[in-house]
Formats: sequence, C-alpha cells, structure tokens
Amino acid sequence: MLIFASGRTDIPAFYSEWFMNRVRAGFVDVRNPYYGEHVSRYKLTRDLVDCFIFCTKNPAPILPYLDELKSRGIGMYFHVTITPYEKDIEPNVPEKSAVMDSFIELSKALGKDRVCWRYDPIFINEKYSVSFHIKAFRAMAEKLRDSTDRCIISFIDLYQKTKKNFPGVKEVSENDQKFLASSLSRIAFENGIKIESCAEKIDLTSCGVEPGACVSRETVEKAAGIHLLPKIGVSLLRKHCLCLPTNDIGAYNSCPHLCKYCYANYDAKLVAKNYALHNPQSSFLLGDSKEDDLVKNARQKSFRDEQLFLF
Repeated sequence: MLIFASGRTDIPAFYSEWFMNRVRAGFVDVRNPYYGEHVSRYKLTRDLVDCFIFCTKNPAPILPYLDELKSRGIGMYFHVTITPYEKDIEPNVPEKSAVMDSFIELSKALGKDRVCWRYDPIFINEKYSVSFHIKAFRAMAEKLRDSTDRCIISFIDLYQKTKKNFPGVKEVSENDQKFLASSLSRIAFENGIKIESCAEKIDLTSCGVEPGACVSRETVEKAAGIHLLPKIGVSLLRKHCLCLPTNDIGAYNSCPHLCKYCYANYDAKLVAKNYALHNPQSSFLLGDSKEDDLVKNARQKSFRDEQLFLF
C-alpha cells in the first residue's frame, strides 16, 4: 500500500517530527474526516507500506530525517510545489529561492527520479499574467533542471472552498490553457524535464503535455525499487485522476500555509485552532485519543509483486 503524506495538509513542512515519531512507533491513527469518532490505524512497516508519497511546499524540515527514513527500507517520493505566487496568494510559504534550494538538497539526497516539481495550480489575473507565468517558469526550470526530470502542472479548479477563500478568481480559458501548456512544455523540454498534466478535463497532448498520474506505477516502482502487482486500479478520488490508490494520513484545516487557492482549508481560524491541538508525541495528527473513539485496524496489503523474485 501507499501512504500519502498528505493531500490534506503539509506534513513535511509542519509535522515532520510527528511523522518520524509515528514511523518509529510503527503505526498512525487517522480520523475519518467526516465521522471523527471513526479511527483507522495504519501500520507503518515495510511489509505493508511500499512507499511514502509526500506532498509539500517546504521540504526543509524533513531533510534531517532522510537518512533515518532511508534506513527503514520503505520507498519515498516527493511532490514539491513551487509556484511564482507571492505572499498575497501564499502568505506563509517560504521564499521560493529557499524552497528551490531545499528541493535541490532533497534531490541530491534521494536522486532526481524521487523528486517531482509541481507548478500548480495555475491561475491568471492582472498580476499573474500569461507572460508572467512563462517568465517565472523558465527561471525555475533553469534552476531545477539538474534536480528533477518531471514537472506536473494543473489549472485551478473552482471548488466551493476555493471560491470562498479566493473571491474573484476565475477559471483559465481554454485558449490560455493551450497557449501556456505549449509554452511551458517547450521550456521544460529545453531543460530536460518532462511535463505532465494532473486530472485535467482538457486534452493538452497536442501542446506537448500528456495526461499524467501524480502517483504512477512507474514512479512508485523506481522510488521504492520494487515491482508492483499488475492490477492495482486507480484512486478515483476525482474525475480524470489516474493515480494509484493511496491512504492519506493527514487532516483537513490544519495547514498554516493558508494558500488562497487551497481546497483542504476553509477557515483560517479553525486552522489555527487545530494547529494548536497538535502534539508531536500523539498517534493522531491533531489532538489525542478520545473515550468514544472507534479504532479499527485498517485493511492493509502490500502492492509488491513478490512472484517476480521467485524465478
């Protein structure tokens, strides 16, 4: 199985100490986001977990733990989001030059095939224009070219939470999507980077951008050094998603980055309240166990194809 850390919050940026404590303990407790008393307990052991999939805007806090994580024998793959947006959009994300430096350090420690650059979500307004994106993407690609061979892009989806936190934001027109996709793919190619789209309803193949799976079979096999079973399926978390199924150990409304476009936060005050509940020693990301908790061991099974090693 694949542990996702996380699509609900930024665990490497804000909860690295807690994550490492859970790895050392060998399990983590995860509350159902809709029925809080229902708790799934996941074992974090090599016989069950094939790969940790990280998603972060700031990998720096987890860098000191990489050697220990590698010693556990579980694969690791990092998605690092680096956009050109400033504090008006991403108020608590570190300076992008610092994030790129951490990205480069991460790549040196793990290898470029275990680190993916995400340039998403893309939106357009008067400040962040099409030409702005092209110029910013080129500068980033030139700096990251020796540290990754993969970039994932997507255009902003107007979830209700996004509309609430980011009033006035608009969808990117089809013409602008195609023009940007063509421009960014050309820049990526010049820098030895393959560019893919994430769960896009529009086909950008003619623009040099193929539909990709953020968590693909090839990605996991390379990252973990294993062969996966032939039939695993896809996550079906949202339409057009091609990713392998993962289990998320994060929690909504717990990411202090407070990016305006975020779908995982809907209330800044609640984020602050939840963050204050965090205890690095707890088996839960937020708070501790409660008397009425219904804790069940999650159904877990490795996706590793052991038969390939029998002959």
